[in-house]
Amino acid sequence: MLSRWRLLALLGVAAVVPLAESLVLVSIGFRQAEGLIGQSSAVWPYDSYHDMRWLLVYHDSWWTFGLGLVVAIVVRGALSAALVGLAWPGGRPRPSRRTLLLSNLGVAALSAAIVAPFAALAVAAAVVSLSWVLFASLIPMVILAPFLQRVAVCAGGWRGLPTVELAGWSLLNFVAITVAGGLVWSANEAWTPVVAVAVGMVNGLMWNRTVRAAVLPSHVRLRRVPVVPIVVVLALAVPLVAQALTQRDGAANTFSPPIFTRPLPERVPYAVILLAGHNSAYDGRPSADPNVERFSYDGLDPGGRPLPYRASATHRSLESSAQLLAAQVEAVYRRTGRPIALIGESEGAMVARTYLRSPKPSVAALLMLSPLVRTGRAYYPPPITDSGYGVATGWLLRAMYTLPNLVSATDDHPDEPFVRSLLEGAPFYRFQTMCPIPGVRVVAFLPTVTAAESTPGPFTRIPVVEVPSLHVGLLGQRMVHDKVIDFLAGANPTHVRSEYGLIQRLGAAWQAPLLTVNVNPVWRSRAPSGPAFSSARICRTVR
Repeated sequence: MLSRWRLLALLGVAAVVPLAESLVLVSIGFRQAEGLIGQSSAVWPYDSYHDMRWLLVYHDSWWTFGLGLVVAIVVRGALSAALVGLAWPGGRPRPSRRTLLLSNLGVAALSAAIVAPFAALAVAAAVVSLSWVLFASLIPMVILAPFLQRVAVCAGGWRGLPTVELAGWSLLNFVAITVAGGLVWSANEAWTPVVAVAVGMVNGLMWNRTVRAAVLPSHVRLRRVPVVPIVVVLALAVPLVAQALTQRDGAANTFSPPIFTRPLPERVPYAVILLAGHNSAYDGRPSADPNVERFSYDGLDPGGRPLPYRASATHRSLESSAQLLAAQVEAVYRRTGRPIALIGESEGAMVARTYLRSPKPSVAALLMLSPLVRTGRAYYPPPITDSGYGVATGWLLRAMYTLPNLVSATDDHPDEPFVRSLLEGAPFYRFQTMCPIPGVRVVAFLPTVTAAESTPGPFTRIPVVEVPSLHVGLLGQRMVHDKVIDFLAGANPTHVRSEYGLIQRLGAAWQAPLLTVNVNPVWRSRAPSGPAFSSARICRTVR
């Protein structure tokens, strides 16, 4: 058992770090990043995950990245040495301060190296607002936590499995951090420092229990097996496997919802253009109704009909796709004489929204399914540039995409024109995607996973229908199809689910901190007016 003063000292040290971070964030109004405060004194590797996300978003050169990495390792190693020393169970010889410091500095360096790819994925998730990218960055953290905690306190801790007790305390710390992030957003901002102290004290208790469980294991299984290197390799494979599973065949027709395969009801007055999402493909088959047409990422044939396209065609820039859409809208409008309704899924929604930066006379309605909400919250420069915010992040992501692309039919990569459109056009996509368009009826259908893709807070000024679903396939659901037809016939559907806001708040702890548009020279001239971190910028005019 710990003496009372050591326990109080442990709780105090663990609480003062998130308190200090919360005071800084509250003082500058950085509400969107306050969900991260609970991780600043958490057990390994959540603490390093916290540090690396800040560093990967806010470094602007290789020098600042290198310096920031060294500072993060030294500070994290020293803090962890203090926490481990204070949490060391009585009755067991405690290593010297020097030994603890050196050991934890080594673990800090190792943890930073292991966590960096996953932190880079969290930054990528802030760029594209896709939940699978965020989950692929987070799941390995939960898996690695009990293994790294044992390495931090035990000589030879890289061998053997952690005990069930250690894994349980580690998982409980994950839950506590998640709940704390939700509490920050549920309470008035004035209570944020109080929440920070509370979660810091919980972290202190977690250090107490995890160190005890690591130092006093009842039985270590596979004591001679180098388990930690094996687990690290498996954890690194998680995002690679996730990426491979989300890729589609490069040529198969991947988007044939009922609205494409059935005639439109007579009560629908529009001609409809369907815009499929990223890595979709089209084989050229016509729709069941002459007033419905697929958008082609390869443009039109000489007769004005959409060309077949392969998945790689969807990698073009949003501006280029919008130009193709403009030509197709005019062709359909001339052919049918009807006002146009655009129905876009995922990337298709972003193409339509890019085209409708300003109203178009022939377009009367826009329906967005799974739009990428608040994209462009982080940045990394093109590979030809050796400086700029996120320069190291970009190269980490390029390295991570190399291996899956060796066996991929679609060749996704972090610098494809579509992704660079979101990066370079962040002021528009972050603040204008979910905004009204004069003279155009607009609605967005948001799957449940969208709640985990962006920080809580206001993000829309248009009607939304929240649907329990994954990112793709919304239009194939009967309920969604019926509401889409109702919208096309003149209804204005809306539906807000109670769990949506809860998921947003609980996900706040695991988002990357957003890069404010004012600080990035690439965005600064196009930033809407308003305070740097304020959600009041939503739907304000982008310069």
